[in-house]
Amino acid sequence: MKQVLKNERGMALALAIVALVVVGALIAGAFFSGTQEQRVAENVRRVQASFGVAEQGVYDIIRVWPNSTQVYNGMYPYPAGGAATSQRAIPMRTAASKTGSYNGTLYKFNDVNYLIDMSAQDTMSLAGRIRGGGASQRVGLLARIRPLQINAQASLTAGGGLVAAGNASIDGNDHQPTGWAGCPPLDSAKAGIRIEDSASVSASGHPTILGNPPVLKDPTLTDSSFSHYGDVTYTQMTSMATITLPAQNFANSIGPVVTNGACDISVLTNWGSPTTPTGPCGNFFPIIHISGDGAVINGVEGQGILLVDGSLSIQGGFQFFGIVIIKGSLKTAGSGGTPAHFWGTVETQDTVAFTDTTTNISGSANLLYSKCAILKALNATGFGTMMRSRGWVQLY
Repeated sequence: MKQVLKNERGMALALAIVALVVVGALIAGAFFSGTQEQRVAENVRRVQASFGVAEQGVYDIIRVWPNSTQVYNGMYPYPAGGAATSQRAIPMRTAASKTGSYNGTLYKFNDVNYLIDMSAQDTMSLAGRIRGGGASQRVGLLARIRPLQINAQASLTAGGGLVAAGNASIDGNDHQPTGWAGCPPLDSAKAGIRIEDSASVSASGHPTILGNPPVLKDPTLTDSSFSHYGDVTYTQMTSMATITLPAQNFANSIGPVVTNGACDISVLTNWGSPTTPTGPCGNFFPIIHISGDGAVINGVEGQGILLVDGSLSIQGGFQFFGIVIIKGSLKTAGSGGTPAHFWGTVETQDTVAFTDTTTNISGSANLLYSKCAILKALNATGFGTMMRSRGWVQLY
């Protein structure tokens, strides 16, 4: 039998090469897996950074709302027709953390509800150094107006003596202003006149006082009732004023101002256009503060919240829609053929020591309670806040 010699020289080299290949493959796999994990982690980090920037952008809008009330609240409900706007672009801004930038759009759904649609990218994505376009996030936040709390219980609330004379009408039944949209159902009848328990109402001529009851004597009505409104004071409201003017004879200067088709809110005698609610100034509801005593108005119209430190005299056909708070007294003379001098509610403290502390509603002046005018004024001057639950959603 022939013997075959087995030569096993060189096997060690072959085995070493195979081992190197296997080990190299394992090391390459480990590097590849580690690189992928690093990329995934980096992507997650950039996504989270973008989300944080988008969230910061949303809350920045809420934060600056008090400084932008006339801009944000002055929009029209979505979708608005004609030249009216129901959305406002939020320009690109860098986050305070310097981790990215955001931009978006603010939409107004109605007088109360808004949507803030915000998109953001992190710094690396914005720099264009990320393959595939980088990371971005889009967040939507539902915001709701937090209005001032003013409890209107009558067409006219007076702290001192009050005289209703001539053919004046003070009506606590709810009235909806002509042409106004989005008004709530008519409210139950309020008192025509609400006065302190020790005060009295005297009438001469043939005035009309309507309401439930026509005259309400309220023992809880005191001087402090004209200084505190919910969680804010009269002084705090004056500090929030959009327009501040010294007391003077305004004559016929109060009226809407439109420049190049847009409401010119820089004009201090422009207090909105309540009789043209769909016009450029129809959604402009400022807070007006008149300092001093002896203001006289014989102008056109205004709306919002009117705060008067002293007395106020209304003449001619001037109309105001919303809430009027007068620390001194109110005098009216004639209506000039308009339906009413005031739509909403009027409060006169009367006891502030100026020239005269007795409110006198004379001529053919009308004071009409209007829940719609009150709510419009409050919602238009309030601040946006996040809803308490289900306030935000991640958009794609």
